[in-house]
Parts: sequence; C-alpha cells; structure tokens
Amino acid sequence: MAPLPPAVRRQGPVLVVGDANLDLVLTGDVVPRFGQVEQLLDAADLTLGGSASIVAAGLGALGTEVSLVARIGDDLFGRLTLEALVRRGVHVAGIGTDPELPSALTVILSAPGDRAILTLPGAIPQVRGDDVTDEMLARCAHVHVASYFLLPGLAAGLPDLFARARSAGCTTSLDTNWDPAEAWAGVLDVLPLVDVLLPNTAELRAVSDLLPAGAGAGDVAARATALARLGPLVVVKDGAAGGLAATADGVLHAPAGVTDVVDTTGAGDSFDAGFLAAWADGHPVESCLRWAVAAGSLSTRALGGTPGQATRGEVAALVAGTAGSGPT
Repeated sequence: MAPLPPAVRRQGPVLVVGDANLDLVLTGDVVPRFGQVEQLLDAADLTLGGSASIVAAGLGALGTEVSLVARIGDDLFGRLTLEALVRRGVHVAGIGTDPELPSALTVILSAPGDRAILTLPGAIPQVRGDDVTDEMLARCAHVHVASYFLLPGLAAGLPDLFARARSAGCTTSLDTNWDPAEAWAGVLDVLPLVDVLLPNTAELRAVSDLLPAGAGAGDVAARATALARLGPLVVVKDGAAGGLAATADGVLHAPAGVTDVVDTTGAGDSFDAGFLAAWADGHPVESCLRWAVAAGSLSTRALGGTPGQATRGEVAALVAGTAGSGPT
C-alpha cells in the first residue's frame, strides 16, 4: 500500500474542547465488596483526568502550544485541575467556572488487564460550542473535541463549531470516547466536518455498525476504511498492535513501542496528543501515526493518565527506534 499523502493544512497552536477533571486512580484489591468490608489497596494517586485535559496536557508536554475550553466548579477539585493544567503549559483562559455545579471527578478502579470507571459529571456537560469564540479560532490551527457523549450541549452544536473552525482555516479532530448509552447518536452526521477521527477499536466497531448493512463489517482496517469514506482520516488506537490510519483509498500501520506497562489509563488520549503534535507541525500522516503510537505507549509507564506522558525527545527517540525516522 502506498503511503498516504500529507494533508494540506496550516501549522500552529491546537485548541482542545471537552472535559476537565481529576482522576482518583486506585490499584490492588479494587473489586468492591459491600457489608462494610475494608480492603487494602496497593496504590492510590490523584492525577489530572478527563479525555480533553489529558490530550491538552500531552500536547503541552510535547512542546505544542495548546489551549483548553472546558468547565469546572468553584471548588478545591477545580482549582487543583487548573493548577495541573498550567504546570503542563496549557493555556486555561477558556476554562469557565460554574458557581452552582461541582467539578467533575472520576474514580478509576484499575486491575491487571482491565479497569472500572466511575464518574461524577459535575460541570462537564455545561460546555457549549459557543464557548469557542471566533477570536479563539483565529489564534489556532487545529480544533480537537473529546468526550462527545459527556457533552450533550457541545455535541448538539458541534456541526456549527466545526463549520466555523473550517471557515477560519482550522482542521478538526474528534475523539468520541465511549457512549455510556451505547446509542452513538449523531456521530455519523458530524463526520463529514471532521478531518481526523480518533477511535479505539471498540469505538470503531460501534460507530461502523451504524453504517448501512454490510458497509461497516470486517476487520479493523475494513471498518476504518468504511468510515473514512464519509470524509475523515480515521486513526485507530489498536492496543498492543499499535495503530493504523485509513482513508477511503489506503491504510497505514505503525507497530507499538516496547514499554513496561504500569497503567493504561489515558493512553488513548496520549495517543491523540502524539498524533496532533506532529499534525500541528505539518508532518505527513505516516509520521503523525508513529508519534501517536509512541506517545500512547510511553504514557503507560506510570499510574494515571498524565504522570507518564512523554516529552518530545522521548517520543522522537522511540519513533526512531521503531521506524528509523520521525518529526523532531
């Protein structure tokens, strides 16, 4: 298969829109047993969470200029969230404070090979497309939206937001994350306005199953190609197999780097950050995919979504070790 051509796009800062919260990650004996049974854990860590926040933090760690639009509550968790983002170099002027709702919180029960996720949405669903102003769009080159199904107000206005972004000369990307209702409503309608769709394999299967009978069947590559026919470049997180990128005409694969996995929380969001960092620098899709896989792999070396996120030099070194070249 011939390499996919580079996209025609301008280079520059990235604007991320979505959820901002903290994650309380618990490991060890994490399967709850009621009846006032006390269980002893191996570890507990309070880290920056939320798909959009983890993507923004990953971009900041990689040296990409990045801003975040989100909502928090006027409370301790909100203040800690802002502090964590600022430490990662994320511009937070677009984060609004809700005076009535609490900041969101996610509790992650992390077991070997799987995890359970408990989330208090709090102020997260208050984000709207109108929170992204035309002035914000004029200052960025790319707009990324995460956690589509946690943000019903934003989801309803997403076609308008992405249309405004494209009119301003920005490219767009979407990571829906999982739909708790498993209905996947509205996703197919917005895909023609999405330049890059970033699902994992489970999300890819769920969305491609919405296509007309038979059109979304087959393996990961076939399903990604079917969705790409609606317009976006489809970039899939494929776990230990690495990742792939598909257009309607071709598919590229990138192998995963070898790392000692401590925790996979947020690895998909760090994958997004790696892809978008290279994308924002104007690199071709093949290099963007390799950066995505490297960034996602390296993020698993520590507990939580952000503590293990890689620097630009670390990603470049892993890319060079797996492919012989990459953006620097």
